[in-house]
Amino acid sequence: MSTQDDVRRIALSLPATTEAQDEFGFRVAGKKFVWIWLERVEPKKPKVPNPEVIVLPVADLGEKEALLAIDREAFFTTDHYAGHKAVLVRLPMVDTQELAELITESWCLQAPAAMVEQLGGR
Repeated sequence: MSTQDDVRRIALSLPATTEAQDEFGFRVAGKKFVWIWLERVEPKKPKVPNPEVIVLPVADLGEKEALLAIDREAFFTTDHYAGHKAVLVRLPMVDTQELAELITESWCLQAPAAMVEQLGGR
């Protein structure tokens, strides 16, 4: 079971990561690589942050589909993210080791190649 504290610790352990104070997420080289899902709880009302769910960019739609097929409890998508290379992750359904792997992979997708190489490649 993972939490937002785990997300923050993992994200900030990666090089050149900055925390977006107003967007509930983390960036590298100006690109978001993990953020809290904004959920529409009530129709026609503003979306609200759901701290139990994060959004992660993935390499391609094939990877997204593979994650969705592995575990529909932990990974899901919404109409908003249909066709986008991003997957939603329910934090209580993933352990911290899996979370670290997912966040690091997302960071690698957004970071400059030289930084990824310094981290040890993908």
